Amino acid sequence: MQWTFAKVLSGKDRKLTKMRYLRVENDGPVTKVTLNRPEAMNAINVAMHYELDEAFNAFAQDPKQLICLITGAGDRAFCAGSDVRAAAEADSPIATYPASGYGGLTRRFDCDKPFIAAVNGVALGGGFEIALACDVIIASERAQFGLPEPLVGAIALAGGLHRLARRLPHNIAMGMILSSRNVSAQDAARYGLANEVVPHEELMAAAERWCSDILKASPVAVQASKAIVRRGLAEVDVEAALERQDTYPEYIAWSTSADFKEGLSAFAERRRPVWTGI
Repeated sequence: MQWTFAKVLSGKDRKLTKMRYLRVENDGPVTKVTLNRPEAMNAINVAMHYELDEAFNAFAQDPKQLICLITGAGDRAFCAGSDVRAAAEADSPIATYPASGYGGLTRRFDCDKPFIAAVNGVALGGGFEIALACDVIIASERAQFGLPEPLVGAIALAGGLHRLARRLPHNIAMGMILSSRNVSAQDAARYGLANEVVPHEELMAAAERWCSDILKASPVAVQASKAIVRRGLAEVDVEAALERQDTYPEYIAWSTSADFKEGLSAFAERRRPVWTGI
């Protein structure tokens, strides 16, 4: 499904696409996606799922875009999850999502470029599930995380149950899932969910520092690393992962890449590498 209300504003190294419920900005090699319903705490309605899918498809398909940074508009919310009122008024209470999953992201397993969540407020329900689908989470000190779906008779089926149970100790994950309690940014960091917690006004600067650090490395190596982690976690154990990793297509592509050769040459010649991403 394509939406026709996008407006594109271009600059020298920056392109801003305004959709109905999103702002998408290409700033050099970084795509910044801002959920833009601050009056509804950036809750996601049906149209937003497909706008997000369109934005992430464009990011995945553009070889010049290397990192996707996701945040929310305003100071209150990253994303408060689904628009429950809209869902209650719909013909079916069970929403239909793009093939790439909730918010166009939670089932997007074929994109090895990094996704970073800059969580500027509450990340609840589907909003938390979008953050969990990212590779790095940077949290404002005001951020809160939770899966409150059972409070309205729903279930966190967009990956929240599965990702949380795989990332946290069993009792911590089940405590969050069964009680519907929110956890603070500080507790999220203590549990290992958030990579960094910063003062609210420093959130985007911190996220940009993470982007800068990632961009110092070879795009081929970064994407191959993410792919090898993903494939390795599907193996039965570390021994199997190590035995099979050199058969993974991303490993093969990296090992024969120009970036791999450039990295070795630059190190030997004591100069900065010039990455081509190929």
